[in-house]
Amino acid sequence: MIELNGLTKQYGQTVAVQDLTFTVRPGMVTGFLGPNGAGKSTTMRMILGLDNPTSGTALINGKPYQQLGRPLATVGALLDAKWVHPNRSARAHLQWMAASNGIAASRVDEVLRLVGLSEVAGKRAGGFSLGMSQRLGLAGALLGDPEVLLFDEPVNGLDPEGILWIRRFMQRLASEGRTVLVSSHLLSEMAQTAEHLIVIGRGRLISDSTTQEFIERASEQSVRVRSPQLDQLRSLLTSNGMTIREDGEGKDGPALVVAGVSSDAVGKLAGANEITLYELAPQRASLEEAFMRMTGGAVQYHGEGLDAAQLAAGASQPAPAQAMGGAL
Repeated sequence: MIELNGLTKQYGQTVAVQDLTFTVRPGMVTGFLGPNGAGKSTTMRMILGLDNPTSGTALINGKPYQQLGRPLATVGALLDAKWVHPNRSARAHLQWMAASNGIAASRVDEVLRLVGLSEVAGKRAGGFSLGMSQRLGLAGALLGDPEVLLFDEPVNGLDPEGILWIRRFMQRLASEGRTVLVSSHLLSEMAQTAEHLIVIGRGRLISDSTTQEFIERASEQSVRVRSPQLDQLRSLLTSNGMTIREDGEGKDGPALVVAGVSSDAVGKLAGANEITLYELAPQRASLEEAFMRMTGGAVQYHGEGLDAAQLAAGASQPAPAQAMGGAL
């Protein structure tokens, strides 16, 4: 378990993290999200004892990182995939890590096999692609078979097969009762990976909820409806004060989207007026759309001419990999 209480980090006049309090619990993948400059990486560094907080505490299983006797046996982390001596082989790098924490040398080949690097274990890490470096960093995080795992952009540089593999791997780790905290800008991937979300902006906590609750809270309730009596349905809905918009000619034909109401309300009204419905479906925003709506006011760097509302609207349009930008 990871517990933050009033965690604050200030660099001169700049407050990078302000009064963060949350708990990352075992048994689920927890996503750690925020715009560029939100303070995610600074927070992770303080959890791992790489930065000292100005005030507040960050505890791993009830202790600060510095008080852990054999830290790799308690917590594993992947923060910078390229943090490795370029002239060391993958195996030599992990052997050095194992020796520093009293971990059996046999564990090195086990984790190399787990992450799919057995065939290149003797090659220089400096020649690895970014995806291979990510796998090596993951092997280092798993070396001590820890209860707590922190990953910063773990799918960076991986191909689709690798992304699917690491998603399932993180979920398996969580299902074993481990605490898994993962930061990523690939929101479509987080929607499929994380059960719980911690969202921050400008160093402050914005949301601490399940992924479903986060999306529902940020979504405007609406219903998509199709009918062979569409004109009659349109008149009925508007005469009852409902706001509608046309949904165009989809593959199943034209439809209406009714804003601010439940599917029950639309279905009950249609039934009472003997209107046949082919489709009656509540609409949910994507995680990307919900994220943009919830964090629009906390974005530090905006493109010229785009306000928070426009960013949220634009989130519904396809974008390459649905990425939010570079790592913090």
